[in-house]
Parts: sequence; C-alpha cells; structure tokens
Amino acid sequence: MSKKIFTLLVLLMSLSLIGIIFVQAYFINDSVKNEKERFKFKVQRALSYVSNTLEETEIAEYYDRYQSLPKEDKTDSVAVSQLLIYQQNNSTKETLIYRSNVLEENYKLSSSLFDIGLDSLTIQNIIGSSSAEVYSNIELSDKDINQSPVTKIITSGIVEDAQRLSFEKSFKEIRKKTPIHKRVSKKELDKLLTEALKRDEIDIDFEYAIYSNDLATKVQSENFEFDKASTYKVPVLYDENNQSPYKLLVNFPNDRSFILSTIIGMILLSIVFTSIIVVAYTSALYQLIKQRKISEIKTDFINNMTHEFKTPIATINLALDAIRNPAIIDDKDKVKRYLSMIKEENKRMHAQVENVLRISKLEKNELNISKERVKLHDLVEDAITHVELIVEDRQGYIKPFLNASKTSVLANETHFTNVIVNILDNAIKYSPNAPEIEVYTENIGNNVLLKITDHGSGMSKTAVKHVFEKFYRESTGNIHNVKGHGLGLAYVKRIVDDHQGYVSVESEKGKGSTFTIKLPLIS
Repeated sequence: MSKKIFTLLVLLMSLSLIGIIFVQAYFINDSVKNEKERFKFKVQRALSYVSNTLEETEIAEYYDRYQSLPKEDKTDSVAVSQLLIYQQNNSTKETLIYRSNVLEENYKLSSSLFDIGLDSLTIQNIIGSSSAEVYSNIELSDKDINQSPVTKIITSGIVEDAQRLSFEKSFKEIRKKTPIHKRVSKKELDKLLTEALKRDEIDIDFEYAIYSNDLATKVQSENFEFDKASTYKVPVLYDENNQSPYKLLVNFPNDRSFILSTIIGMILLSIVFTSIIVVAYTSALYQLIKQRKISEIKTDFINNMTHEFKTPIATINLALDAIRNPAIIDDKDKVKRYLSMIKEENKRMHAQVENVLRISKLEKNELNISKERVKLHDLVEDAITHVELIVEDRQGYIKPFLNASKTSVLANETHFTNVIVNILDNAIKYSPNAPEIEVYTENIGNNVLLKITDHGSGMSKTAVKHVFEKFYRESTGNIHNVKGHGLGLAYVKRIVDDHQGYVSVESEKGKGSTFTIKLPLIS
C-alpha cells in the first residue's frame, strides 16, 4: 500500500470516528434538552393545577357559607326584566306565546360574616321564570288573554351560574385586600405541591414561595432562594379583573440530577459503546502504523543485511580467484593472507547470522540462559579486550573507571559479556573520529551501575525512544555509513531484562551517548 493511500485511509477513518463522536454528543445534548423541556412542562402543569385548586377551594368555602345564610337578609333593590314573544303558525292556526322573566335581588352582606375584612359584600340573587303557551284557532289581534291555552309550560328557579359568578366577582374584589399569609397556609400549599408533582412523576425535593409584586411574603419554605434561571412561577389568586399581584415560585435543588437520571442509562450506553469504538479504532490504527513501520524497518534490515553480506562474499570470491591464480598459488605468504581474509569475512557473516538467531530464540524463549555468581568487573575487562584492538587501530581509547566496591552479580558470563561488547561496538561505530570511551562502575544501594560513555555522533530524541526496538536504526533506507542491522541493542535489552536488570540511554545529537545498566547485587 502506498503512503498516500495509507494516509488517505487513516484520514477518512479518523474523520468518520470524529463524526460518530459528534453525532453521539449532539444526540445526548438533544436528549438532555428534551428532558429539560418535559420537566419544565410537567412542573408548569403541576403549578397551574395548584393555582387553580387554591382559588377554587377558597371560593367554594365562602360560597358554601353564603348559601347557608338565612333568607331573611334584606334586599336593597330588585330589578325585573321580561321577554315576550308571540309566534303564529298559519298552517295549524296555532299561536305560541313565550314569556321569560328575570328577577335580580341585590343583597348587601357584612363581610364579617365571611371573616374577610370590614367592607360589605354585594351579592345578586338571580331568579328566573319562563312560560310557553299554545292557543288554537285565534288571531293575535282578537286573542282573548283569558282564554285557556291548549298547552302551558311554566318553569322557575334560581339561576345558579349567574348567581355564583356574581358572588365570585364581589368576593374577589373584597378578598384581595386580605394578606396572602391569611389566605394560604404553608402546610396546605406544601401538600398540594407534593401531590401535584408526584402525579406528574416528579418525586424530588423542592422549595417554594409566594411573592407579591416581586417581593417575598411570609408564605415560603425555609430554604427557598430565588434564582431567576432555575425558578418556575405561576400567578395565583386572581382578582375580579382576572389579574394577580401574587406569583407562586418553585425551584428544585436537585433538578439537574433528576433530569439526567431519566436518561442516564442511554447516556452511559452511548458513552460505553463510543469509547469501545474509539479504543478499537485507536488500537487498530496503532497496530497499522506499527506494522507499517515494522515493514519499513524490515525492508531496511533486508537491504542493509544484503549489503553487509555482499561485501564479505565479494571479498571471499576475490580471495578465492586470487588463490587460483598460478602466479599466486605458489606464494605461501599471499595464500596465507587471502586465507586469513576468507576466514575473517566468514567470521563476520557467521556473527551476523548468530545475532539474528539469538534474537529469534529470545523471541521464542528458547535461549538457554543459565546464571552463576560472577564479578562484573571481570566481565567488563573481558569485553574491553574484545574491542581494544579496533579502538587502537582507529587511534582512540577506552578508559575504565571501575569504582564499585561490590560487583558480585548473578549472570550468564557469555551473554552478559556480549551485552557489554555490543554497547562498546556501538560506541566505536558511532564515533566519526577516534573513539573516546569511558567505562564507569559504582554502587547505588543494593545495585551496581555500569555506565559506558562515548563522545560520538549521539542520537536524536526520537532515536532514544526507539533505540532498544528490534530492527530499529536511526538512519533508515539503504544508507551504510554505519554498518548494522538494528538487532544489537534489542539483544542487550532482552538479556538485561532477563537478569532482572534495567538498561537506559541518555544522548544528545553531536555530543555522544551514555548507556547505563543497573543490576542487583548478590551477597
């Protein structure tokens, strides 16, 4: 897969994931808004019910008192209105006479009867009567009023709706002068609100108050605090003009938690599944990038390995061709020289193959690493002897500063010597000038530290992070200014880890590197 297609696929997948997250976030936000609106609607409905109930209860109580008053109360005035309709049917020779009378009796009642103040209360007692008479075979012009009708229907009685409306209007006009705390009790209001809210499935704590012209009254709960943004309100106890200075206010300290609790299950599921998608996508993307990187590193490794094998193979072929030459085959010195070259190049290829096999066995846990008590200083001195000729050939030096007083560790002599050799070999290879290397040891607590410092080309911060990874090389591609295949330091880390030790590196580009190995001491 080309880099452009890979980048495009990653970009499209990332955009899709971001889109899914935004859709989920929008859906959750929209659900919360809908729940808030539902909650607001239910609260307003409950408050309207309480407002109507307070008004109807108050009027009903005093109207019942009014109806139970004795009939002997004086009437201030009487008004009578009458409606008379004549209608004649020529086909049947019948005449219909319809009469309707309304009697309005105005009472002035003392407001003390209702315990609502000093003003009198004017009430209209409205009585209505009606009759329908049917006469036959007469003309309207010569109708005898005393003639008996064929049919006569008479109805009369109190007009209750009109009377009640008259009472309500007068009552409200007087009652609005009474302080609100004498009209509504906190106990009654609390009970009504609790019942109304529970009926709408709102079973949480609430605080309430009645305000008059935006000022607090005595009717309020102990912990009520007015907050314009979170307080619900509705007018209560209207006057005769259908207006009211009073507002019933209610707020809920835990309304946010209650609203979220109704959709918390859906929100949690959405978050869980979205998180799973994000984790799965991130892991898949990480693996893709890692595999692509490994593929590139392996390609580099194969290229470098091929180049490194080409050189010794070519050298061996040239040496063999030279030995076959009749002019050289009798020259024992030259033959020995070419044979020595063949042997050295063969060793070089063998060492590279061994490195690959070692890593492969470590990956499969097939490498047998037996440990015994050894002195770290002995291993260091042995490793230095392996590379000192190369260092001297390049006119450099290795200076040991073995200051640790205790150096007994449990280690495999062969493998740990290889570890130190690999680090020293790296220090030599990555020193563009004459290698200058210092080796330090010291005791820290129950551990011994081995530090190998060079003054070579150093590494970038990115290289420091990946330097112990298999196949990793800072210079990728078919670049061979420094020979290697990215296996030496991976081997170092694996062996040190197997010895319950710790290896780290500090480096700065152009100033060199310091590798530190920490191993536990044994008594």
